[in-house]
Amino acid sequence: MYNFRKVTDDLFWVGANDHRLALFENIHPLYHGVSYNAYVLLDEKTVLFDTADWAVGRQFIENIQAVLAGRPLDYLVINHVEPDHAASIEEILLRWPKVKIVTSPKAVILLHQFGFPISADQVEEVREGDTKCFGKHTIAFVAAPMVHWPEAMVSFDTTNGVLFSADAFGSFRALDGKLFADEFDFDGEWLDDARRYYTNIVGKYGPQVQALLNKAAGIVGLDNIKYICPLHGPVWRKDLSYIIDKYVHWATYEPEEKGVMIVYASMYGNTETAAEVLASKLADRGVTNTRLYDVSSTHVSYLISDLFKYSHLVLASVTYNLGIFPPMHNFLADMKALNLQNRTVALVENGSWAPRSGALMRAELEKLKHMDILDDGVTMASSLQEQNLSDMDALADAIAASVLK
Repeated sequence: MYNFRKVTDDLFWVGANDHRLALFENIHPLYHGVSYNAYVLLDEKTVLFDTADWAVGRQFIENIQAVLAGRPLDYLVINHVEPDHAASIEEILLRWPKVKIVTSPKAVILLHQFGFPISADQVEEVREGDTKCFGKHTIAFVAAPMVHWPEAMVSFDTTNGVLFSADAFGSFRALDGKLFADEFDFDGEWLDDARRYYTNIVGKYGPQVQALLNKAAGIVGLDNIKYICPLHGPVWRKDLSYIIDKYVHWATYEPEEKGVMIVYASMYGNTETAAEVLASKLADRGVTNTRLYDVSSTHVSYLISDLFKYSHLVLASVTYNLGIFPPMHNFLADMKALNLQNRTVALVENGSWAPRSGALMRAELEKLKHMDILDDGVTMASSLQEQNLSDMDALADAIAASVLK
């Protein structure tokens, strides 16, 4: 049975939700599912913007057929060729063999690499600045390289102000009957999933996202955007400045708020105790916007997400085989891979005979850009002792002074 929703008078969401997928890209946990969004425009010509993952292919096809109501599908605009949005292309070609594909030149290369049976006469290549009229609606195309694949582009309907934003402005989480961001308590229900999606999927490419936002402002004009239609998550039709402001923070690696994220690596609970004591001392000093995470039991995608949120980070790690505890080492590697920068960091190290994790973590952090590593730190031998408390107080003072200034 079809299940579509109207976006504007002649634009329809024809996507589907997936609650069965456990790991997005076979990496990131999905506890609330994910949506695969696609859109059909009914004009003098009919246009499908992107397709969907094959996992929801049946629902997706039924939705398109219901919206078309017997009309042929004239055009397929492909903004992004990643398989979660392109896997159903061949099914579209089988059902509507006369459909014309509109996409970027690099996308054509990837379509052939993925093995889609597309002939040259089926494809109309578009470049940045090109426009195409489908009747009442004229679509302008803007290149979005490395947001987050090299072939990506966004499409802007100059008639009704709809931005088809590809993976930009996307989010984890299924829509479950709703469609628009204003139909949810976005700040309470969705923001964490939107941040986790951006930081882990697109986070490495902050400069490219900034470039896209600047181009959109220059070519399209941000005030002319009335709807943002991403390939995952809700459609934006109100308060667009809210989500754009979030993207500006994330893309520039500026924290959303002042607060302290404490991530600890503890084998037997002693380093965990030190992290808890530090959190208490921070609260005594008026710093209560804090989050504690066990690096061993928290998926790294959640750590990365909160790291983009908070201004300050404390890494507390046991020494393991004369090195950094492996899950903590992996967290540091992800920070580097995702281009994290502009944070203030404090270090706590533990070791029963050769505590070295602090110096090693500092060396890893120094590979990142614009990281302020506090000189104050704590070194423990096996567990937190009375003689360590003055160092712990000094560390809490330094963090509090930095957060509250």
